[in-house]
Amino acid sequence: MENLKIAIGDGFLESFAQIPKAKQRKVMEFVAKFRYNPMANGINYEKINDARDVNFRSVRIDQDYRGIVLKPAQGNVYILLWVDKHDDAYDWARSHRCDIHPQTGALQLVEILQGNQPEIEPVKIETQAAQENRLFDLSDETLLSLGVPSDDLARIQSLTHVEALEAIEKSLPIEAFEALYLLAAGTLLDEILTDYAAKKSTMVDTEDFAEALNQDASRRRFYVVADEMELLEMLEAPLEKWRVFLHPSQRRLINRHWSGPVRVLGGAGTGKTVVAMHRAKWLAAQAAETNERILFTTFTSNLAVDIQESLRKICTAQELRRIDVQHIDAWIVDFLKQQEYDFRIAYPNGKDSEYEKCWSLAEGLISPNLGLSTSFYREEWERVILPQFVRSRQAYLTTSRMGRGVPLTRKQRADIWPVFEEMRIQLTQRKLTTIEDAAFDIMSMLDSGANNKRYRSIVVDEGQDFGPEMLTLLRRLIPEGPDDLFIVGDGHQRIYQRKAVLGKCGINIRGRGKKLKINYRTTEEIRRFSTQVLEGIAVDDMDDAQDTLTDYRSLMHGDFPEIKHFNSISEEAKWIREKIEVLIENGLLSQDICLVARTNHLVDEYGSQLQQMGIETRKLSRQQSDNRNLPGIRLATMHRVKGLEFKVVLMAGINEGVVPLKISTETQDPTEARLRDENERALFHVAATRAIKGLFISSHGIVSPYLAK
Repeated sequence: MENLKIAIGDGFLESFAQIPKAKQRKVMEFVAKFRYNPMANGINYEKINDARDVNFRSVRIDQDYRGIVLKPAQGNVYILLWVDKHDDAYDWARSHRCDIHPQTGALQLVEILQGNQPEIEPVKIETQAAQENRLFDLSDETLLSLGVPSDDLARIQSLTHVEALEAIEKSLPIEAFEALYLLAAGTLLDEILTDYAAKKSTMVDTEDFAEALNQDASRRRFYVVADEMELLEMLEAPLEKWRVFLHPSQRRLINRHWSGPVRVLGGAGTGKTVVAMHRAKWLAAQAAETNERILFTTFTSNLAVDIQESLRKICTAQELRRIDVQHIDAWIVDFLKQQEYDFRIAYPNGKDSEYEKCWSLAEGLISPNLGLSTSFYREEWERVILPQFVRSRQAYLTTSRMGRGVPLTRKQRADIWPVFEEMRIQLTQRKLTTIEDAAFDIMSMLDSGANNKRYRSIVVDEGQDFGPEMLTLLRRLIPEGPDDLFIVGDGHQRIYQRKAVLGKCGINIRGRGKKLKINYRTTEEIRRFSTQVLEGIAVDDMDDAQDTLTDYRSLMHGDFPEIKHFNSISEEAKWIREKIEVLIENGLLSQDICLVARTNHLVDEYGSQLQQMGIETRKLSRQQSDNRNLPGIRLATMHRVKGLEFKVVLMAGINEGVVPLKISTETQDPTEARLRDENERALFHVAATRAIKGLFISSHGIVSPYLAK
């Protein structure tokens, strides 16, 4: 059929996910036939006489189930909207309408609210008091540009509080509600207009559904299917809507050429990683006719594993072959192997006994006369010497120590330098090096022309966890130019004691610093709870300015997080088991529940107790992505769960000495103590924001100070 367009709405996927598996197979059989030829024999479009939309039609799946399709009178456009039991499908059709907005040109699906809706009476003369109480002081023209239907203008103008706006959410187009909600929450009108206002330069044909599907505002809810295989893949994972449905603000970051480096900020759940993955896909598609590659790098190995698996779901085989996904340490190791580097990278904190032997020998040079603790030397080594590649006493005398709480005179610096010099001597004698020194060694190699992998672009996820040496290396790895670096991150989720300023790493983002503001993952109640732990903390924007969560909002609502305290871990585990059993009885799958604890030891302890009580569990591995088809309550540390999401999260063992972890916060430097506490608070925030609908927090013994409120 000429100019045929088959589209699927996000509501069809949501409703499809709720029907029994046996019925899903029948729906998939119908959809395959429908995609091939929507006018084929056997597909009967039944008019729904009392439907709110004259273009709605019912199609038969089997004796019990019906699909609802938008079939306009003109053009070859067919949109799958809903699937359900016969009567429920018809009820849905009677309570929804799909229109093309006359100003924005977007296709809008709204619910027609039934009963108890206040009628808006025309007001001829509005008093000054009434004007002052209005929630929005916006012209009709401005409201229309934000996607508000003309029929709703008077209703919106009459609102006096945000709760009234929330009450009519379902009856408004999603883009209009979001814009109004953010405006009511305090976002500046200019910012709202930039992100949401229509920029149509031509007249809108409100009967041209094919053109309406091309609008960015439409594409966040409706997706034009390219082929049958793509459609069936969507139905195989109907709840993974991030694959195809993108917010216009996300799409504007992804599908375009940038003149230089881009930094994207956004709180937990705003879709930063989704944007980064779709950006990598777009860049790979742009490189189709060249041999250039895309590097997608992260700070942790488990996140790289998860992203590799997610990219497989959205990229073609050709696109995937052009994207190298590696966490930064692994990339460094691989590069150095290719250069026949003689040194092995060793890590601190008990991960490498040889490293600790070297440090013990270096500590032997500490002078007791200086009155500095041994922990101070270790912190100075990790916070100052390594990130800034300080190689000599002379260089150390003038090196910046910003962020260190204990001041040092030039003489004190000279007196303590031998400790750091000895550390490097000990490492060198054993053919060892640090990851930071290895990064600087690669920069020297690059300056000498050693680069056998030419990257077109580099995409960085969780950029807030990269130290200055890593970001400087990435800058040196790729020539400055269009589409060179794309960095996403959030300083509120910095869980490692590393900090960098992009500008000081040679990464100029002037005019290309962007921000995502809507949390699509968690409820507003979970968002509020998870951000309370960060109150009073100054957070940077990765480029020497401050970031804030005041413009960070969730549009979904649900129950407030539940907090329980117990005398013992056995009592706590019993309560957790009871919670899990209730959740599963209410229809939740076990694999949609994750128990999170601060340490591996605690994760194993809770897992053991749950297994003894008959609860199947599955601990998340750092080396493998989570297969959600396998049953079992997921178990993970707070670090491992970063980047993931679950319908319900159980945060267990939130005890004093555990959260924050005592050993992680022990230091004599007050500034260092503050920074470590901020990292622990960020880790708590990260764990809590993995929850989509339900968050349960439990403790035993003495409760964590983070729960004191």
